[in-house]
Amino acid sequence: MVALKVRYAMSKKLTTEQIQTIAKENNIPYAALRAVIEVECKGSGFNSDNTPVILFERHIFRRQLIANGKKTLADRLVKERPDLCYTSMGAYGKYSQQHDRMAQASKYDRTSALESASWGLGQCMGYHWKALGYPTLQSFINAMYKDEASQLDAMIRYIKVNKLDVHLRNLNWASFAKGYNGASYKVNKYDEKLAAAYNKFK
Repeated sequence: MVALKVRYAMSKKLTTEQIQTIAKENNIPYAALRAVIEVECKGSGFNSDNTPVILFERHIFRRQLIANGKKTLADRLVKERPDLCYTSMGAYGKYSQQHDRMAQASKYDRTSALESASWGLGQCMGYHWKALGYPTLQSFINAMYKDEASQLDAMIRYIKVNKLDVHLRNLNWASFAKGYNGASYKVNKYDEKLAAAYNKFK
């Protein structure tokens, strides 16, 4: 009898059951965790071409170039490529352009470019890789390309390292928003969006 070899296409998508399990394991309300996922990346960690959802930040690229010992290059790019490297945020372009923008930046310095994008379901910044317990930047990037479960793991790591899980348990959206997105969270009404998403999933 000839055994048939069947190839199963492994889905990169998280299931509701997986999110429920991860939420329970980390003592976070399911609806609260779903709310963060929904607000951060509209519920999907991958683009239609199977690349991770990212947002390349030009002001972070300048900062990381300087942090990585390349201030002269950073100063030059501010003048020559302000679309990729600048003192302030902006010039994001379309979501469909983010990987191309990062690829252009990588031609100048790959490490700084990868560290200057927010990645996946939780939109964790690349420069957090060491603080989140990844042995190398590349191992973090590999995880972001693997599947949504790996992306969610990075998000959970960030939440716990920064002790933000208590705010999710207490449904304290303002405190969570400030810790996760910074002091300017009110500009984009991040806390209000989280509350609305939570009400949708609870």
